Amino acid sequence: MMRRGKPYAFDQLDPKRTALVVVDLQNGFMAPGQPEVPVEREIVDNVNTLAAAVRAGGGLVVFTKHTFDGDRLVGLARSFRHRRLGLAHGGGVHLWPLWPPTGPGLDVRPEDIAIQKYRFSALVQGSSNLDAILRGRDIDTIIVTGTVTNVCCESTTRDAMMMNYKCVMVSDANAALSDEEHNATLVSVMARFSDVRSTAEVVALLGQARNTP
Repeated sequence: MMRRGKPYAFDQLDPKRTALVVVDLQNGFMAPGQPEVPVEREIVDNVNTLAAAVRAGGGLVVFTKHTFDGDRLVGLARSFRHRRLGLAHGGGVHLWPLWPPTGPGLDVRPEDIAIQKYRFSALVQGSSNLDAILRGRDIDTIIVTGTVTNVCCESTTRDAMMMNYKCVMVSDANAALSDEEHNATLVSVMARFSDVRSTAEVVALLGQARNTP
């Protein structure tokens, strides 16, 4: 922060060129009794607030769903966590859909996009078509939310920065297993890869841009 002479790399956000990326807020990570991160359920309201602000500014909301199937059961999908989660597409598996399957929860709108991702990062080669979607919409900025902060969210953010996207991780709209893991990631990415801001700060930046003649 001292080297760049200011606390944040990006003082403005262009809402029309911004995408909110909501990482893996699925039943398999959030439902009671699963290998869950309990605080994930507490960030849903902030994610919905951010989604509303991005939509209002003409931006894009993307929900990722961590997935594996028989053709991609390699490497990371062999890990004990993925076997336990059973995050397979289809087959009536109730853990794969976004949280929750019914009732209030994530505010997913028809204009939003949901994609499958097959690696921790949504942007690493072979993981998803997220990069093509973003570039096709002329998106140059991503706001990262979801779970877990120090795995899929961090991996996606680091890759996004290396692919020349402007990045903002939202401190109170990401969730990890512990405050220590959560905060360590935020400190690390803010030094090199991404701005870190609160939900209120991001909403204010998006609103400021919309209201500027």
